[in-house]
Amino acid sequence: MSRPAGTTGRWVREHLVLLLGLLVLVYTFVPIAVVVLMSFNDPDSRLIYRFDGFTIDNWLNPCAEPSMCDAVVRSVEIGLLATVLATLLGTLAAFAMVRHRFVGRSTANLLVFLPMAAPEIVLGASLLALFVASGLGGQLGFWTILVAHVMFCLSFVIVAVRARLAGLDDTLEQAAMDLYATPAQTFWRVTFPLVFPGILGAALLAFSLSFDDFIITNLNAGNTTTFPMYVWGVAQRGVPMQVNVVGTVMLVLSIAIVLAGELRARRRAGR
Repeated sequence: MSRPAGTTGRWVREHLVLLLGLLVLVYTFVPIAVVVLMSFNDPDSRLIYRFDGFTIDNWLNPCAEPSMCDAVVRSVEIGLLATVLATLLGTLAAFAMVRHRFVGRSTANLLVFLPMAAPEIVLGASLLALFVASGLGGQLGFWTILVAHVMFCLSFVIVAVRARLAGLDDTLEQAAMDLYATPAQTFWRVTFPLVFPGILGAALLAFSLSFDDFIITNLNAGNTTTFPMYVWGVAQRGVPMQVNVVGTVMLVLSIAIVLAGELRARRRAGR
């Protein structure tokens, strides 16, 4: 039995936001679906990016292009180091900005947003000028990339952790101290567990930004090649399908981390 026109129109109006949200999600995930599909592609030619046949050889031999695996390992190394340093420094800075009052606090809060608001080409060129002025212009490579990544990841970490701290109820800390907990005990048993989700989210964001960055890395890399730079280089002569395997693995890991966090939150809520 067909739905009356008036009823259909009312249903569409009531669910318009949901429908628009679904369309946006479809639009967002179509390119990701293409990457997953191409990871199983057996192309007739690397010069034409189309699906020609199904194969799992790309997954069985992800390092068929040794230079690609070297670039992936280098990106992971830089990403992990940049994440650790940026998360440590950013967390300390966030605590200082939220919990303490000092001269120039308002200015510091404003300056934190500048690396996020500035175009990447501006930030990359500025860092390159800094390295050249410091006498490191001929030594661009792994360490200059690492410094550059820590610099631009730092702002994102500070903002994420500071938002978590700003929403923290300080009465819990006061209650702990009323029960004769020392400042150290209060921090590690009350404050840190409450802030940890924000720190973890900031760390994951920093790693994804570092692993994915191309513009700033390209300006400060010298002869060092990261995974985004490798993809940009081979795009001119044909992209190997193993690139899509790396993209799919990163997608699966991201989904797994999100699901693990959601399941942990639900278990804690259930308890």
